[in-house]
Amino acid sequence: MSRTLRLARVLLSVQYAYMLEYRAEIALWALSGLLPLIMLALWSGAAAAADLSLSPAELTRYFLAAFVVRQFTVVWVIHIFEEDALQGRLSPYLLQPLHPFWRYLASHIAEQATRVPFVLAIVLAVWLLGAGASGWPPPSTWLLGLLVTHLAFLLRFLLQSVITMACFWSERAAALDRLLLIPYLFLSGLVAPLEAFPPGLRRLAAATPFPSMVDFPARLLSGGEVDLLGGLATMAAWIALLLPLYLLLWRAGLRRYAAMGA
Repeated sequence: MSRTLRLARVLLSVQYAYMLEYRAEIALWALSGLLPLIMLALWSGAAAAADLSLSPAELTRYFLAAFVVRQFTVVWVIHIFEEDALQGRLSPYLLQPLHPFWRYLASHIAEQATRVPFVLAIVLAVWLLGAGASGWPPPSTWLLGLLVTHLAFLLRFLLQSVITMACFWSERAAALDRLLLIPYLFLSGLVAPLEAFPPGLRRLAAATPFPSMVDFPARLLSGGEVDLLGGLATMAAWIALLLPLYLLLWRAGLRRYAAMGA
């Protein structure tokens, strides 16, 4: 256990130092994730909020929470893995005793840590503008919401990792992730709370993992009514499905992998 903790600490510290070299670019990435706040401006009219049965303050809290969730659930493993596989950098990773995806996971966590100051600044700016930020839930709800947000990140990381395994069969597997972007945007709750959708579309969204990636943690973080046990059970079910599928595809992909140094 101590060796594992020491390895995790070293890996995270190295990746964090590496990400700090790109903090200006990461600031731009954080700003590029303003879609929930843009949607807040579109939905903040009194008539629009009434259609959702949400007060202006509740609507603001939801989209502000969705912005926070979005910032800490960004996943880009398919793009870096595709580049590593094509350029042969994956080969030396496979010779090391550490599974390559622990390295990619550490990179994501380190990148999230560098986002924190920018996210806090944006959230503070919205709060100071007084855009319905009153009535925030207690700190215990925030902590639970942040915990669920990290579970949502793990779920999205696993989903993209499954798609990433297509890199063993195709040199342009990252295009598959772009195809998933549209259903992710509309079915996750980023562009609108799921309450705004027709019943049939809500049932369709519930059959996908996307609401667990944004809507559920955002409603929890904003103090909305949620089925906590049901939401956690749904996330656990998707993780239990995706993890063995990823491991199966990983083993099958390694048998096909051929690159410089392999």
